[in-house]
Amino acid sequence: MKPINIAIAGVGNCASSLIQGLEYYRHQKSPETAGLMHANLGGYTIESVKVVAAFDIDKRKVGKSLEQAIFAKPNNTTIFQAELPSSGVTVQMGPVHDGLAEHMAQYPENQAFRVSDAQAVDVAKVLKETKAEVLICYLPVGSEQAVRYYAQACLDAGCAMVNCVPVFIASNAEWAEKFKARGLPIVGDDIKSQVGATIIHRTLARLMSDRGVKLDHTYQLNTGGNTDFLNMLNHERLKSKRISKTESVQSQLDTRLAPENIHIGPSDFVAWQKDNKVCFLRMEWRGFGDVPMNLEARLSVEDSPNSAGVVIDAIRLAKLALDRGVSGPLLEASSYLMKHPPQQFRDSVAREQLEKFIAGK
Repeated sequence: MKPINIAIAGVGNCASSLIQGLEYYRHQKSPETAGLMHANLGGYTIESVKVVAAFDIDKRKVGKSLEQAIFAKPNNTTIFQAELPSSGVTVQMGPVHDGLAEHMAQYPENQAFRVSDAQAVDVAKVLKETKAEVLICYLPVGSEQAVRYYAQACLDAGCAMVNCVPVFIASNAEWAEKFKARGLPIVGDDIKSQVGATIIHRTLARLMSDRGVKLDHTYQLNTGGNTDFLNMLNHERLKSKRISKTESVQSQLDTRLAPENIHIGPSDFVAWQKDNKVCFLRMEWRGFGDVPMNLEARLSVEDSPNSAGVVIDAIRLAKLALDRGVSGPLLEASSYLMKHPPQQFRDSVAREQLEKFIAGK
C-alpha cells in the first residue's frame, strides 16, 4: 500500500504521542499493536502513516522540525520514544483566530502558549503542495473559528479530516453536507480515548439500563495538568466540550437524566499532574424496592497516549473511505471512535458496524 499522507493542526501533547508512536511501533516485532483495533486495517498498518505537514502557533514550535517541536514546551506528555529520525517536516505558522484563550497570558511559559510573530501560511495551499490526504485537527477546545478554518481548508484542498476536538463539524448538518458534496470523508467529532473516562462512563451507563435499575444522579469530574486543562479554565470555551461528553453518556441511557442530575466535564487544572488525567466518577441508582445504591471510581491515565492509537485507526479508516469513494461523515467510524458523532450507537453495535465497513460489506 502507498503511504497515507497526513497533516497535523496543533503540535501539542496528542501530536507528540502520535509521532512517538509511529516510530515506536516500527521497531516492535509483535503482530499486534497495543491501542489499535487491528495491526492491519484494510491493508494499512501503522507504518503506512506519513506526516507531510504540521501547523501550530507557538513560537517554540513554529519553524522547528516536527521531531523537535513535539518535545517543546508547553508539551509535557510521557516520552516513550525519545529518538526520532528526521521527518523532513517543518512546523508552519497557522492562523490564530480563537485558538488562544486570553487567560493563558498570565501563566508561565512552561505551561501556556506563546504566540509566534511569524506570518500565517495559507493552509489549503500547503495541503495541496504536500499532497496531504488526511488532516488531523488537534486544536484547543473552544477554537470554533480556527477549527472551521481548517475544515474549509480541507474542502478547498481536497483533503479528508479527522476532527479530534469538540467543535461540531462532522455532526453539523451543514458542514457534513459540504464534505459530502466535495467527495471527502470526515471522522468526528471529539476523539474518545482507548480506555478513558467517557468510554467507562458510557459502558457503566449502558450497564445500568441493561440491568433494569433506575439511575438518579451521576457526575464525572476530571483534573489534569496539560495545556488542554489550562485552556479549559475559561468556562466560555467549555460549552461544546460539556455537550459532547454529556451527550455521549446520555445516549447510552434508555431514559435520559434531567440536566440537573448529570454533570460531566473538566473540573480543574493541577500543574504537577502534567499529562496525567484523573477522573472521579460517581453513579447513584435505585434497585429493586427502590433501595438506593451507588458506585464511585477513580481512573488515572496518561491523556495523550490514551487517544493516539484511536487516531491512527481514524486515519486509516478515512483513507479507506478515500480509496472507496465514500464521502461525508463516516457514521461507523465516528460512532465508535468519537464522543459526538452524527449518530450515537451502543459501543458493541458501533464496533460490529465498523468491522463490516472495514471488510467492505
